[in-house]
Amino acid sequence: MRIPCRLPVALLGLFGCLPPFLCSGAAPAPTPVATDSYIVYVGTFPSPKSKGIYSFRFDAATGQPSSSVATLMAESPKPGTLALHPNGEFLYAANEIDRYGGKASGAISAFAIREGGRLELLNVQASGGPGPCYVSVDPSGRCALVAHYNGGCVSTLPIGPDGRLGEVATFIQHSGSSVNPQRQTHAYAHWIGTDATGRHALVCDLGLDKVFSYRFDAGRAMLEANDPPFVLVKPGSGPRHLAFHPNGRWAYVINEMGSSMLVFTYDPARGALHEIQSLSTLPADFTGESTCAEVAVHPNGRFVYGSNRGHDSIAVYAVDAASGILTLVEHQSTLGRTPRGFALDPSGRWLLAGNQSSDNIQVFRVDPATGRLTPTEWKIEVGSPSCFVFVKAR
Repeated sequence: MRIPCRLPVALLGLFGCLPPFLCSGAAPAPTPVATDSYIVYVGTFPSPKSKGIYSFRFDAATGQPSSSVATLMAESPKPGTLALHPNGEFLYAANEIDRYGGKASGAISAFAIREGGRLELLNVQASGGPGPCYVSVDPSGRCALVAHYNGGCVSTLPIGPDGRLGEVATFIQHSGSSVNPQRQTHAYAHWIGTDATGRHALVCDLGLDKVFSYRFDAGRAMLEANDPPFVLVKPGSGPRHLAFHPNGRWAYVINEMGSSMLVFTYDPARGALHEIQSLSTLPADFTGESTCAEVAVHPNGRFVYGSNRGHDSIAVYAVDAASGILTLVEHQSTLGRTPRGFALDPSGRWLLAGNQSSDNIQVFRVDPATGRLTPTEWKIEVGSPSCFVFVKAR
């Protein structure tokens, strides 16, 4: 059913006739659920089978989804990345569009999570640059951080107590290039997030082969220059996403173009990264075309996972408890095509792999001793899945 827009009259006057994506659609509230039940929100890319943000219920005790088909929860343009507020009450979507409100800017949509998982649109703000491909929320819940792929820039937006987004507070334009003449002619910021302390924000820039570090002030929603300002990776690698180890001292960066995983030690006092290992995400005998997408660390810190698009697999690594160094465990097929996004459930017992080109999500069982993945019988149909957020059902 359709949920009417509830934007203030002032915004209606500002934008005139609102585009359809500023109204959210939701399914009827489901029945009460068990303790191990989650609502999984799915971000998607445009396709004939996707219109925005979808969801399904997931039983973490059994790994079984509530349905084989995900439900549309909110119409939204190209919500490729979602971020959950630390209080679990608000959801944010990066609308990876190039123009919003007559400007060269994408948009970030803020939703309140209501009874039964229904999404209510709170507001939409211009993100500050074109093509916002990643949004995250700092640990205090006071700021949204945005990376823009097409714009090669990053920005911050304050978050009010009611979950609404304020206007852009910080805007930083990256500049330069790297060695690949097709994909690295200018900056392409691809990921942004804070460390566990919330004092530094890191940015993966695929176009510059750099991982930037900024000092971060959540109270002012401000990014400021850091010393050191960045770390360089091997030219042509294309750093895409970063994931911290639970101990906060190690970080793992997956390189899209180089199909490699990098291991860094991390100094939270200085916001400084130091590379200690690089290894391929692909089998030694693979000869086809493939690019990396997502990286995730298991909640127990013992395993790291990375996705390969082309080889269409998840690379599984074991983490050395003393050093953070990785050892390859296996390559598991995602049983579909183009695994752009995947996620471990909060318990660490299950991994959900989104096959973007196959329009489905495959559920895998995680071996707690080895980290190995075993396909289950469960798949969920959804058009062009790209991101997952788990919210405790209530």
